[in-house]
Amino acid sequence: MGSGIGALMEDLGAALAAGGTEVKMLGGGQPARIPAMEEVWRNQLSTLMDAGPAGMARIATCYDPPRGNASFLAAVAALLRREYGWDIGPEHIAVTAGGQTAFYFLFNLLAGAMPDGTERKILLPLVPEYIGYAGLSAGGPMFQSVEPRIQMFDEHEFKYRVDFDSLRVGPDTGAICASRPTNPTGNVLTDSEVRRLAGLAGEAGVPMILDNAYGFPFPGILFNEVEPFWEPHVVLTFSLSKIGLPGCRTGLVVGPPEIIRALGSMSAMIGLANPNLGQAVVQSLVESGEILRLSREVVMPYYASRCESARAAALEIFGERFAWRMHRSEGALFLWFWFPGLPVPAEMLYQRLKRRNVLVVPGEHFFFGTPQTAHSRECLRVSYAMAPEIVRAGLKIIAEEVEAVWAEAK
Repeated sequence: MGSGIGALMEDLGAALAAGGTEVKMLGGGQPARIPAMEEVWRNQLSTLMDAGPAGMARIATCYDPPRGNASFLAAVAALLRREYGWDIGPEHIAVTAGGQTAFYFLFNLLAGAMPDGTERKILLPLVPEYIGYAGLSAGGPMFQSVEPRIQMFDEHEFKYRVDFDSLRVGPDTGAICASRPTNPTGNVLTDSEVRRLAGLAGEAGVPMILDNAYGFPFPGILFNEVEPFWEPHVVLTFSLSKIGLPGCRTGLVVGPPEIIRALGSMSAMIGLANPNLGQAVVQSLVESGEILRLSREVVMPYYASRCESARAAALEIFGERFAWRMHRSEGALFLWFWFPGLPVPAEMLYQRLKRRNVLVVPGEHFFFGTPQTAHSRECLRVSYAMAPEIVRAGLKIIAEEVEAVWAEAK
């Protein structure tokens, strides 16, 4: 069975295998290779290797418990208590083999067929939403979603906002889920939106899941001031991928102990234990709080600079050649382009771009749990994590192809 995330990863894998400089990989969530962070990882690995057999055992030759290494869980809990004042202990935290695995577990635990014979759904309060959620159901359709309100700014900028008037939390809602910042758009839910969503979930007696893959506490790729958020019925997910360790496949889930225990059981059944390496590499950074400083002073400014460069390039290259808008960039690694009235589906534009060695992601894949609309077929996600010259070259080709499909439609 095909999926948007499967096609995306196949294309990225093929491009990486081919190598060379011709392919502009602007489609995936591959984080940038930040030199200062790579030096940190080298030093951390060197320290582990210098520990001799104990270091080797920690990262490679022993199973950790299914819920994660006990000392690592304690370090994460201590960090969250110290920095944010949250009443969290190790019993509130589980490690998973990456964030994608965490969501497979969470969604199928909280939604789908229930033991009492009912069916529950995951409610997405705002689409477009992360492409990787869409194919995670182990059964039938799992998602309900709400189209956003669109707030216009200047001629080429807009922002999605939650349409609370259309949002309904019903008896078939198993959980509310949103990412912050949002992949694909870089949208950041406001503090008031997050509190209101959490309130609706609490009133319904269901969890609210807040996906922090690009947000707090690390990697902290947020360009505006927002508050970290947690309440006892809120499930937070974190990852080591976007801070620079995607190959370690280390996700973290913070939530009610009963959910955390279930995740530990699922990890044991599916894979016995989770990868040790990521936990071992970052543990001392978590214990000292250095991981937050690195996020704040190295990772976030790096991406903010890349974002500013990419937005400036889009404004220059697209200009007034055709109708286009760009979502306000508030975090994450992406620009989200909307081409109002685009005469071909974004999927077709994606295929044309791929033939010219530019990989992006068409908007259709990010609108699920609700019928497709004209708007969903007019959008593209573009990563700005690559070198600025690659992003700029890719944007030039995107402009040429958009111009071409308009010319062909006349």
